Amino acid sequence: MNNRNFAVAPSETKEQCSCCSSCHEVPEHIYQEQPEEISSSRAVYIIANMCCPVEEALIRKKLSGITEITEMKFNLMKRMLTIDHELTDTTCIEEALHSINMAPQPVSQSNESVSVFSVAGMCCPAEEGLIKTKLLPMTGVTGLEFNLMKRTMKVRHSPAALPEISKALHSLNMGAELINDNNEETNDLKAPETQWGKIAAAGILAVFSEIFELMHDWGSTPLGFDINNWSPWGVNVISYLPMILAVIAIILGGFSTYKKGWIAVKNMRLNINALMSVAVTGAAIIGQYPEAAMVMVLFNLSEVIEAKALDRARNAIKNLMALAPETITVLQEDGTWAEVDIREVAIGANVRVKPGERIGLDGVITDGHSAVNQAPITGESIPVEKSAGDTVFAGTINESGSFRFQVTAGATDSAIARIIHAVEEAQGSRAPIQRFIDIFAKYYTPAVFIAAFLIAVIPPILMGHEWIPSIYTALVILVIGCPCALVISTPVTIVSGLAAATKAGILIKGGIFLEQGRKLEWLALDKTGTITNGKPKQTDFVLTGSLDRTKAVSMAASIAGRSDHPVSRAIADNAKENNITLTDVRDFKAIPGRGVSGIINEQKWYLGNKNLIKEILKCPPELEEKIITLEKRGKTIVAFFNNAEVQVLFAVEDTVKNTSAQAISMLKKAGVKTLMLTGDNEHAAKAIAEQVGVDSFRSGLLPEDKLNVIKELGKSGKVGMVGDGINDAPALAKADIGFAMAAAGTDTAIETADVALMDDDLRKIPHFIKLSKASFGILVQNITFALGIKAVFFTLTLMGAATMWMAVLADVGASMLVIANGLRAMHK
Repeated sequence: MNNRNFAVAPSETKEQCSCCSSCHEVPEHIYQEQPEEISSSRAVYIIANMCCPVEEALIRKKLSGITEITEMKFNLMKRMLTIDHELTDTTCIEEALHSINMAPQPVSQSNESVSVFSVAGMCCPAEEGLIKTKLLPMTGVTGLEFNLMKRTMKVRHSPAALPEISKALHSLNMGAELINDNNEETNDLKAPETQWGKIAAAGILAVFSEIFELMHDWGSTPLGFDINNWSPWGVNVISYLPMILAVIAIILGGFSTYKKGWIAVKNMRLNINALMSVAVTGAAIIGQYPEAAMVMVLFNLSEVIEAKALDRARNAIKNLMALAPETITVLQEDGTWAEVDIREVAIGANVRVKPGERIGLDGVITDGHSAVNQAPITGESIPVEKSAGDTVFAGTINESGSFRFQVTAGATDSAIARIIHAVEEAQGSRAPIQRFIDIFAKYYTPAVFIAAFLIAVIPPILMGHEWIPSIYTALVILVIGCPCALVISTPVTIVSGLAAATKAGILIKGGIFLEQGRKLEWLALDKTGTITNGKPKQTDFVLTGSLDRTKAVSMAASIAGRSDHPVSRAIADNAKENNITLTDVRDFKAIPGRGVSGIINEQKWYLGNKNLIKEILKCPPELEEKIITLEKRGKTIVAFFNNAEVQVLFAVEDTVKNTSAQAISMLKKAGVKTLMLTGDNEHAAKAIAEQVGVDSFRSGLLPEDKLNVIKELGKSGKVGMVGDGINDAPALAKADIGFAMAAAGTDTAIETADVALMDDDLRKIPHFIKLSKASFGILVQNITFALGIKAVFFTLTLMGAATMWMAVLADVGASMLVIANGLRAMHK
């Protein structure tokens, strides 16, 4: 099961219903009538042996039987489980965890702090790994969260541990500074300025060291001067000049490398800085001074180039924030308009937007009409017509007319801000191949050290070879063995893929889902609101009982009006259009998968599907015949009745989205089989299924039925589920990838889905699969390049045909190649 959680807020559950079998149902213990206010508590546990989704799934299954649990949140990196519940005592939770050998360690939230550090020197997974090695074993540290894009880190810890944490970070010499604590907002940290002057000076000195070394070997200058006999003051200058220049170059350009390498070794972790430090020092010891200097200069230059290239991938997401203007025009209390910083604008403020302006905050239009370019949010290429009552989003562009809108979200909570935050957080969810590379590199570097050591000592001791050539070969092995290209190959590709998806209006919540997309074999799709528009209209009204038409419609619409379900809304809206007066309803209740009930004039009435009719009273043959006749026309039938007889049959029909059939066709071409899931009757489901061309469909499903279908499909391969992000929660949670129709960035969709389609366009899913395949292809290419180049140079080195500076150039070339190739994912 995936690391995500779905919950239904009390305010949402009270007015929801299941007035027909086409509802978006959830299990009864989650989705039922709730009191107006719920007192919820939270328990947080550290579970030491919870390290992968297998344990998470086991815990979810065990705790699902405790109905008072309203929400579970898992953080596998921190091995932390957060549970929201309505229990008076958490003993049953702890006993359940103990029964599956998951010993929980309660964490007192009041005694836990979250401190945010800026880490200027943290630019790749190598530094991240070093910090983990240093901090995780410390007493009081309960978890770490890294954001390589912002170069920041969150540390969860006991308050007393903060001084020791700061001291430990200072010892790593990465420029770590405490920004704040308690999860306050942080500003982006700029990377330290590149010291181009030192690099250039070191490079010039290294070149001259090489020149003087060659002159010494030749014995004369190009003009014929015998330089080896030039000994002013009785000292043979040419013998020492290459060494002097090289040492200065190494100190000038390699001081930070030596410092980082020493810190890594001191913390029992071997990284690229340790490799280079040993290689350069060894080369100098055996007298290869010019080469040692050149290796250090090239390595530092490659580090700078790599950092700049990685920043390009990071900035692809970060630059989205620049889409929103810094100021907007806000209506003042005295009736005038003034330019105000967006960070100072309160929710509810009235804002004016002129043609051509960028919209600064999320809001709802109160006056005016225009076409708005929503490409930064949804990826739509065509501007969307907007008028009073429509929603607008920060970062979008007002194309033509002017309008006013009322602010609904602050600058830090706008749709685009939430998207950026979600993508930043997604980097922490590593794809399987990325986790494999991280583990591989962890053992690979020590293996290179061991191999180099054996190459240096075995030939001289056992085979009688000379020591200097053997040591030199070992040093070349150290340089070419650098895992930098291999480690960089995955994050740059994943970040580029996430950036490309975001620009297309697809919000992917982690590298793991980007990689799994290419493996999808089945895609299950909810019908209402996913394949169809989710805004059905009442088409038929059949009076079957003793009530007169007006009274029957009034009572049915009164119950329907208590629900937000599309079918109920269709009945309520039709009554409103016909100016039908509504009546009071008491004890409104939802009956999952069947309908709703309520008391009107001290009598209980029901509004629901055929299954509910059969449960409450006998369905006469002539009534069933009428229902079947309407259903064969593809309509959804809802009956209004009491314990005695059915009074009215309502027929409601939904319309298919214009893009649904095209999306299904694109999925078939991508090799993905499609299955439509609905609680609707078979006739209505068949009509929609034939219209859009899905491979198969299942009708008359309850929430648990949808969940069982996903389980069944999962046995034969990877399965995705498309729904609204909340009401289809059980099936979405069970699927390998849950796709939410995000309605241009609603909070719940962004927070709960694995993948959110920002404009509710199903055609985005084939694009997501294409992007997944392309990103994986680039990952495989990068890994092949990185390992292939190393294999070639390992062979050349063992043959005696490679030098240290050639090895550095090969390593730099491999790194540049995988970075440039990884950045291609941004243009897919």
